[in-house]
Amino acid sequence: MSKKVLSIIVPCYNEQDTIHPYISQMTDIETLLPELTFEYWFINDGSKDNTLSVLKEISKQSEQYNYLSFSRNFGKEAALYAGLEHARGDYITVMDVDLQDPPELLPKMVELLQKNDYDCIGTRRVTREGEPKIRSFFAKKFYKIINKISDIEIVDGARDYRLMSRQMVDAILELKEYNRFSKGIFSWVGFDTYYLEFENIERVDGETSWSFWDLLQYSIDGIISFSEFPLKLSTILGFISFVASISALLFIVIRALIFGDPTSGWPSLVCIILALGGLQLLCLGVVGQYLGKTFLETKQRPIYIIKDKKISSLEED
Repeated sequence: MSKKVLSIIVPCYNEQDTIHPYISQMTDIETLLPELTFEYWFINDGSKDNTLSVLKEISKQSEQYNYLSFSRNFGKEAALYAGLEHARGDYITVMDVDLQDPPELLPKMVELLQKNDYDCIGTRRVTREGEPKIRSFFAKKFYKIINKISDIEIVDGARDYRLMSRQMVDAILELKEYNRFSKGIFSWVGFDTYYLEFENIERVDGETSWSFWDLLQYSIDGIISFSEFPLKLSTILGFISFVASISALLFIVIRALIFGDPTSGWPSLVCIILALGGLQLLCLGVVGQYLGKTFLETKQRPIYIIKDKKISSLEED
């Protein structure tokens, strides 16, 4: 009886110093799962260092190491999708190469998936020690907001690190949208998911390529992708502004008729005009975000472009 295959997707962006430590730890994990055949898919997302050279070097060491190299930086979401498209395993997992996703959880994840009716074993951080406080604060607020305004539930602290069945991955690949937010997609497709908890782990080397503004934009993309609430909020604000302006107009007219008090106060008038103008621009900006995402979808551009690759015999044509 042939072994089942575990495909491991590893996005890489400027990770030349973390690849070898990652492989070293994963080699130890492989000995704990002898019933599985491991195949790795390293996705070089337009790295500017020697990441590609390192991937070429390790791909010569074993047929289990595959890599795809993009023509430029397309982002982690594109890297995840590329890995899912090429993975041929019975089980598929996504891991960060910096070892912030603890490899030692993998045997437990495999055991839970095989012995239960789960389709996915996810992971979530229960602490954020070591992260900047402002990032942790906004991350917690993001999960609260998106879970209140969208129809899906995203678990606070959930990582992309998860072990999925072939059926779940096939369902995810049916969603070919250009603007991708994987945390939302994992929840949207459904399937039974169990979460393992772990405490935050620092990177094995280097610094994260995710800045605060990158994460902020990523969270905005997530809200826009899985909620229409900002559009509804714009409508509500517009209605409130309209009612307030009509009420103020009636007050001024009635006061002038009864008390003969002429309208005065140019500074206050200017402030009102600026406030209403700012509100209009805000609502237009929200609408513009949705329109921009729709514009990108209608272009039907590829999610990624591969410049170089090495695909072993484990890949089925």
